[in-house]
Amino acid sequence: MAVALIILAAGKGTRMNSDLPKVLHPIAGAPMLVHAMTAGATLDPAHTIIVAGHGAEHVSKAVLEHDETAKVVLQTEQLGTGHAVLQAKEALAGFEGKVLILYGDTPFVRPETLEAMLAADADVVVLGFEPADAGRYGRLVMDGDSLERIVEFKDASPIEQRLRLCNSGVICAPAPLLFEMLDKTGNDNAAGEYYLTDVIGLARRSGHSATAVTCDEAETLGVNSRAELAAADAMYQEVARNTLM
Repeated sequence: MAVALIILAAGKGTRMNSDLPKVLHPIAGAPMLVHAMTAGATLDPAHTIIVAGHGAEHVSKAVLEHDETAKVVLQTEQLGTGHAVLQAKEALAGFEGKVLILYGDTPFVRPETLEAMLAADADVVVLGFEPADAGRYGRLVMDGDSLERIVEFKDASPIEQRLRLCNSGVICAPAPLLFEMLDKTGNDNAAGEYYLTDVIGLARRSGHSATAVTCDEAETLGVNSRAELAAADAMYQEVARNTLM
C-alpha cells in the first residue's frame, strides 16, 4: 500500500530563545526536521507533506533544499495537533494509502520502527513507549493488544495517570479514515484544542481496530530547549560512532 508522510513543523519553539524556527535548529549539522524527513524517506513515500507555521518561509526553503518533491502547507493558527494534520487534507485529496504522522522536533524515530507500524494488523496504529518518568505524557489505554483510546495527562483520571505506556504522538492510519475521524474531533478539553489523539477513540467507536507498536524511549526524544538540543546532538554523535564501530 502507498504511504504518505505528514510531518508537523509549525511550532514556535519559544523555549529555544531564538528567531530560528525550532525544527531548523541543527543536530549533527542538519536541521532536525531533515532528520525526521530522512527517516520517513526510507519508506519511499508517495507524498511528503510538511505542516509549517512559525517561520514558514525558512522552513519551506529548508524542506525544498532537502527534497524538492515535498509539499509545504500552512497552519496559520495553532489550534492543536488534530487541526495541524487537517491542513494536509487538501494536499492528499484522493489518496487512499496509509498516512504516517511524524514530528519535525522528534528526529530519532528509526525507520525500522516506522516499518513495524506499517506492518501492524490494525486500522490505526500508535507508537508508544514506557519512559523512566511518565510525567505528563498522554497515556495509552489498552485492552490486551487493542488500543481503546489515548488520554492526555491533563484530562486523565487518577487511575489513567498511573498507566505506564505513553503516547509518542506518531500515528499511522489510512488517509480516508484519518481525515474522516479528524473532521469529527472537537475541542471540548482542558486545552481547548483539537487533539490528534481523539482519532483513536472515534475510530474505535466507529468499529475500527487500533493497536500500539512500542519503541525505546530514546526514539521519542523531542527537542524543546537549548539544553535538549545539546543532549540530542550528543546522542546522535554517540549513535553514529557506535554504528561506525
